[in-house]
Order: sequence, then C-alpha cells, then structure tokens
Amino acid sequence: MMKRTLILITTLLLSFVLRAQEQQLYNLNFNTWSRSGVTWNPYPKDATPSQRTWDTANRALSMLGLNSVVPEEKHVAVKGGKAVKLVSRKVFGIFVSGSLFTGSFEGVVGTSGAKMKFGIPFKGRPKSLSGYVHYIPGTVNYAKAPYLAMKGKTDIGKVDISLTAWPEAKLYNTTKDSFELDGDPGVIATDILYFKKATDGYVRFEIPVHYKDDRTPSFIILTASASAFGAYFTGSTDSVLYLDDLRLNY
Repeated sequence: MMKRTLILITTLLLSFVLRAQEQQLYNLNFNTWSRSGVTWNPYPKDATPSQRTWDTANRALSMLGLNSVVPEEKHVAVKGGKAVKLVSRKVFGIFVSGSLFTGSFEGVVGTSGAKMKFGIPFKGRPKSLSGYVHYIPGTVNYAKAPYLAMKGKTDIGKVDISLTAWPEAKLYNTTKDSFELDGDPGVIATDILYFKKATDGYVRFEIPVHYKDDRTPSFIILTASASAFGAYFTGSTDSVLYLDDLRLNY
C-alpha cells in the first residue's frame, strides 16, 4: 500500500513539473482587449502583470486618433473569438509598421522614436510556435538604409520567437539602438518566419525553435509585424497582417 502511494505521489509530482514546463502565455488567442479612450490595448482593463503579455505603439499613435494594432472580430481563423489586425501607416511623413510584441511600450522619444521593453518572464522550452496568419503585402513605398533597394518591391511580414537568459527585459530606444539578437550571449534561441508574398486567406504556420544550449529561459520575446523592416522605417503603408490562435508547442 505504501509503495503504491509513493508511486502515485511521484507520478502526480512529475505531472505537475511537466505541466509547469509546458507554459503558455495569456491571450495568445487575441480574444481579450480593452480600450483607453482611442487606444486599443491587447489586454484586459486593470490587467495584472501576467495578463499584459502583449503591447503595441498604439498609445503614441492614438494621440493622432490612430491605432496600428486592433482587434478583428469578423475575419478570424477560429470562429467564436477575435484575431489581431496589424496595419502599417504613415504618421507625419514617418513610416510606422503595424507591430505587436511581448513586453511593454515605454513612451515616445522626440518626434520620431520610442522606447520599448522587450521580453516577459518565462521559463518553458517550447519546441515550436504555431498559429494562423493572413498576410496582405503592399508595395514598399518607404525605405531607408540599409534597405533602400526594397523600394518598389513587395513588402515582407514576419512572426518570430526568441528565448533569453537575460537578468531583465531589454530596453530598446528606436532613435539610437538596433534591436539585433545575433551575437547576444544571453540569447538561448531565436527563430523567424518571413512572409514574402500574400497568403490565400488564413494559413497555419509553425516555427521550430532551435536552442543553442540547455539553459532555462528567463524571458520570451514574440513579435509580429506587417512590415518586417519597419524598425528601419522601411515598408508599405498598404501592408496588413492578421494573426490568430497562437500556441507554444512542447
């Protein structure tokens, strides 16, 4: 009897550990939104820290009555819920990509920059990130170095996943920093899926995660963008990316 009880307890503990390792994130299905005046937020009103998975630059754009990331209720991949719609825009002659990321928007810098904190606490080691995407690229009508050659070509969208062993989330100032993870010793994995042409409505995608070592992550960064090189002010103001029902697979 005692042996059976110990086996049962061990099995339950192992099951608990495995479930803890199979960590998901709040609002990966994009069903939960709130609104502060004009600003759309991809988290509930009075959200707890664990519920603020996603953020955007909407708080800056909403001063002009605009949002680049909004909930989508009609054009969805999974019926009965919502999707997210990312729209690239021109604001005062400056190109702004429709982008969504795990972390927090920290504020505007001058007239053409912003501070963003990338990454939220996370300790899982997923094998892949999957979901549904519908991409409608426009022709690139804004371009800056090093992507000047893209002008006149079809825009490119992206979804990516990175896992890091950073001691804290990384602050990025668009006016002076280049958010490149290559060569960063704190990065455990980083994988990107580019969309180089229009999709036929929603299509399922899956991004395998390739780990550099066996470290346990401390942060996860997920980003999606209607214009992959928007951080370099390059893309199309006609590009739209819909995203729905993301999942971390173990």
